[in-house]
Amino acid sequence: MQKKRDDTYFMQRAIKLAQKAALSNEVPVGAVVVYDNKIVGRGWNQVETRKDASRHAEIIALKQAAKKLGRWRLSGCTVYVTLEPCAMCAGAMVLSRVDRLVFAAPDPKAGACGSVFNIVEDIRINHRIKVERGLLAKESSQLLKDFFKKRRSQNL
Repeated sequence: MQKKRDDTYFMQRAIKLAQKAALSNEVPVGAVVVYDNKIVGRGWNQVETRKDASRHAEIIALKQAAKKLGRWRLSGCTVYVTLEPCAMCAGAMVLSRVDRLVFAAPDPKAGACGSVFNIVEDIRINHRIKVERGLLAKESSQLLKDFFKKRRSQNL
């Protein structure tokens, strides 16, 4: 019998993907989609690399999960992401019927899961997602701070 992995384990996997994004000079955000205690989708930001504003970690991971599971409805899935999702990604999770979202760092400028908007829990929308906030937030926030500090120093 396979050992049940916990939220921390999966968030650590997302952080590893965020580190991969940072190495490619992308905003360090990573995401994994989990179904039945297994990772079925992985993503990291690839906006700059692919020259495509939709290449956010969450979108990439959702697409991979849908392909692997053979269905667009991702009921039964949990998304783990290192930064609070934006409106585009939150909307995609709602439309994909994800059950649960666990995110690390809040995004006070563009967060759409409680900080600026709350798309995933809005009662006016036909599907709501259970949200857990702040898991490994310190580690994720540090990645972002280091990335933007380095970026600012290169622009001087």
